[in-house]
Amino acid sequence: MDRSESLLTVENLKVHFPLQEGIIVKKTVGYIRAVDGVSFSLGSGETLGLVGESGCGKSTTIRAINQLYRPTAGKVIFEGKDLTSLSLKDLLAVRKDIQMIFQDPYASLNPRMVVRDIIAEPLEIYVQRGLLSMSKKEIDERVEGLMDRVGLSPLYKNRYPHEFSGGQRQRIGIARALALNPRLILADEPVSALDVSIQSQILNLLKDLQEEYGLSYLFIAHDLAVIEYVSHRVAVMYLGKIMEVARSEELYRNPLHPYTQALLSAIPIPDPQVEAKRKRIILSGDVPSPDVERKGCYFYDRCPRRMDVCRERIPRLVDREEGHQVACFLYGDEAEEEPAPGRPQSLARSSAH
Repeated sequence: MDRSESLLTVENLKVHFPLQEGIIVKKTVGYIRAVDGVSFSLGSGETLGLVGESGCGKSTTIRAINQLYRPTAGKVIFEGKDLTSLSLKDLLAVRKDIQMIFQDPYASLNPRMVVRDIIAEPLEIYVQRGLLSMSKKEIDERVEGLMDRVGLSPLYKNRYPHEFSGGQRQRIGIARALALNPRLILADEPVSALDVSIQSQILNLLKDLQEEYGLSYLFIAHDLAVIEYVSHRVAVMYLGKIMEVARSEELYRNPLHPYTQALLSAIPIPDPQVEAKRKRIILSGDVPSPDVERKGCYFYDRCPRRMDVCRERIPRLVDREEGHQVACFLYGDEAEEEPAPGRPQSLARSSAH
C-alpha cells in the first residue's frame, strides 16, 4: 500500500530497552530488542491483524505507535505526520484520533470511578486542555449515547466496574475508546480474557462499529481464528520482526513463511477424519532471547527448512505475489537488510500519556 493511500505507515520501527547492572552506578550491558525493524501500513477503514507468540513484540509495537514508548528508531506516520518527531503538546492533539482498547477488562478500568466518569474522562481531559469544546450536559449525553451503542443501559452509568461482568467491562472500554471519535483504534488482544461465547459478541460489535464509523483497527491477537474473522490483512510477527504480510484469505490459504505454516498447522480442524490425516509442523527449541543481536534470519534456530544463507543474512520483506509479502530466502536470494547497530543511538523510554 502506497504511503499516500495509508492512514498509518510504520517504517523500520525499533524499540530497544536497555539492560542495566548496578544499584548506585548503573551500567548498560545490553539491550532487549523488543521490536527490531517493523514496517507495515494500514488503510482507512481497514483491519490489520498482528499475530504471533507471546513475547514477540506485538503489544510493544502498538504502544510505540501511540508513543507510550518512544521508539529507538524508525517512523510512525499518521495522516502525514511523523509521531516520533512531535512534541508532547502536538502529540496530545493527534492522540484524539488514535485510541486503545486494552486486553484486561478488569485492570484497564479504574475501580474507584463510576462508568459515567470512566467514559467521560477523555472528553473532560480534552475540554480542560482547550482542545475540545463541550458542556457538561453534552458530555453526559455523549456518554449515554455511547453506552447505548455498545449494548449497555445508560441506567447503569453510576455503577462501578466491579458490578459488571468481563464482557460488559470490555464494552465500557470500547465506549471509552470511541468517546473522542477516533479514526484508528489499537486493540491489544481485546477478547483474549473473555469467555468464548462472549468473544463472538465483542468481535461482532467491533465489526459493526467499524462499518458504522469507518474505523481502522490494528488488532493484536494470538488466536489465529479470531484474527481470520476480523482482519482484512494479516501480519505475522516473530521475535520483533515481521515474517509475512498478506490478505487474510490469501495467508490462510497459501502461507509462505515456514513460521506461518507452523502456526496455521496448529489450528484444530472440526472434522476429526481430516484432523487425523493432517500433518502438524512441530518447531524445535524455544524462542531465542531478544537480547541477542543477530546477523542472520531471526527464525533460523527453529526453522525446519533453514539454509546456510539464512545464518548469515537477514531476508527483507519483499513482494512475492500481489499484496503478499514474505521475508524468506526460500523464495529468492534477495539482498539482505542493513545489519542493526550494536548500540542503539537512542533508548526507548516511557512517555506521559
